[in-house]
Amino acid sequence: MTGFRGITWDHPRGRNALEAAARSAASGSLDISWSAHSLEHFESHPIDDLAANYDLIVLDHPHLGEALEKHSLQPLDAVVGAARIERWSRESVGPSFDSYSADGYQWAVPLDAATQVAVHSTALLPAADVPATWSEVEALALSGDAPVALSLAGPHAFLSFASIAVALGEEPGRHPGERLISAETGAQVLELMRSIASRAPEGADAQNPIALLERLSGAGTGAGGASGGSGASGDIAYIPLVYGYVTYSSPTVRFADAPTGAPGGRRGSTIGGTGLAVSARAEVTPALIDHIDWLMSGEAQRRFIPQHDGQPSARAAWEDDEVNAASHDFYRATLRTIDESWVRPRYSGYIPFQSLASALVRDVLAEEISIGSGLSALQKAFDVSNSSVTERV
Repeated sequence: MTGFRGITWDHPRGRNALEAAARSAASGSLDISWSAHSLEHFESHPIDDLAANYDLIVLDHPHLGEALEKHSLQPLDAVVGAARIERWSRESVGPSFDSYSADGYQWAVPLDAATQVAVHSTALLPAADVPATWSEVEALALSGDAPVALSLAGPHAFLSFASIAVALGEEPGRHPGERLISAETGAQVLELMRSIASRAPEGADAQNPIALLERLSGAGTGAGGASGGSGASGDIAYIPLVYGYVTYSSPTVRFADAPTGAPGGRRGSTIGGTGLAVSARAEVTPALIDHIDWLMSGEAQRRFIPQHDGQPSARAAWEDDEVNAASHDFYRATLRTIDESWVRPRYSGYIPFQSLASALVRDVLAEEISIGSGLSALQKAFDVSNSSVTERV
């Protein structure tokens, strides 16, 4: 029996379906053992290091630039064939499939589709009062009627910045040397973020998306976000942009489309999710190809993956009545947002830029530097962030 080692991220959404699928294959000619690392490790750890130790890698699409520069992955076109690639591309929701394409090849398949969406606690904010636009979000935060938090920890400060800019009508630049953002839009975004963040519940700025969602749901302790499972509402009523986790959707925690800049406008959001890649070291077998094919099949996407805490990437699953009934309409409620989501650059050097840019955004929000100085520093960091490989899609 051929053995493969896989690495994914440590959350039921990232782990349970893959482990269950591996167990179901263990009696055949395929043996996959899955390890998991933290969300923070997943967001920043070098892919070439993972590729040296694992055959299957669950990754985020901005890591592709680094992976291509280091020759860490195998193009899936050669592994599974062009017909499967074309079919999976046609069946996937939003830009989830295309986000793993670069240099004319497909480097991963989206087992998991996610983007930043809005979420509210029904105990603290009735559905009728959920904001539709960013001006309404700010008004809610200023009112003090319902505590509003932004997702700002780790890379999420810059991702929130980028998404609000998209909602206001301007996508950030894609290549170092281009303008990252206009002074007008950048200042508008930072002023808005500063206004909202200054009124957020204490400690929210340091919590990752999982901790924020646990805090909103009342499952966490508040500042720490450790799971307590109480089921009571927390001290956050509304988060306008946070990566959607179907595992937190409930009658009292409801997800919705991200806010727009103006009524009827684009839902500003930065797509995330995860893709399954095959490392350069892996010796691909027919059994492994069949396993990947099954994971992307309609059966797995609409039934097996959702039933094992996963978040499928197939549009058919997002529109499926049974899947939506089980998830309290998580998928239909956020479908427009993922369809309109922005895809981050995928050049080698983007991941360090994203980390630095987030730190700069947090400095502006804390009023440690001015908005003008922050925008200048963001542009400078973007200008020098590239290495020898740039995105070519």
